[in-house]
Amino acid sequence: MPNYKLTIAYDGTRYNGWQKQGNTEKTIQGKLEAVLERFAGQYVEINGAGRTDAGVHAKGQVANFKLDKAISCEELCRYFAEYLPEDICVLSAKRVDERFHARLTATKKHYRYCICNNAKHADVFNRKFEMHVKEPLDVDKMTEAAGYFVGEHDFSSFCSNKHMKKSKVRTVYGVTINCDGDKIIIDYEGDGFLYNMVRIMTGTLIEVGLGQRLPEDIPEIIARKDRQAAGFTAQAQGLFLMEVFYE
Repeated sequence: MPNYKLTIAYDGTRYNGWQKQGNTEKTIQGKLEAVLERFAGQYVEINGAGRTDAGVHAKGQVANFKLDKAISCEELCRYFAEYLPEDICVLSAKRVDERFHARLTATKKHYRYCICNNAKHADVFNRKFEMHVKEPLDVDKMTEAAGYFVGEHDFSSFCSNKHMKKSKVRTVYGVTINCDGDKIIIDYEGDGFLYNMVRIMTGTLIEVGLGQRLPEDIPEIIARKDRQAAGFTAQAQGLFLMEVFYE
């Protein structure tokens, strides 16, 4: 069966996350599948590379689907552009090997978290795309703390899913923090991330930046394998899925 890869951008503000749910039509997957069903004349399931949470955005989400017939990728993109809401955009579509799976064959993911810091008020125009932290953050200490995340660890302390039975071991390839005026950008790259993992890591780094924790506390938090040991879960609106990598 022909297999197709989509690269998608979306503003997740008004959606209940990526994954289709029975009790709401406001999911990214649901919107895409509805348009695709109309285009193909049959129900088609779309697999996403990452199940972004409610309010989380994407600049480079990847998805794939299979059809029992070949279609024009150009025509498909035009159809999505016509019928999708303005806050979801299919950036590209192409036919790929039948073994390609958006989630299962991904080798690395890049997430970005955006913070507006040390400003009296939240940025009116960016408030849906960043977390506002009034108190000044010590970025040097945050950077020192972030270094402890790098490597292969059991990240149970940074997972909100208490009932997850699969391995919580993940490899973080890098965490970088950059400042531009009152904006702090944290980039995470890893082979995969657990439920809420990036947001909990960010909340923990913010607590370090506020002086509520020490950078050297991070190894002990990881070793505890206990969600209660880590920091708070940072707000959804500051998180973006930037890119998904494949062999």
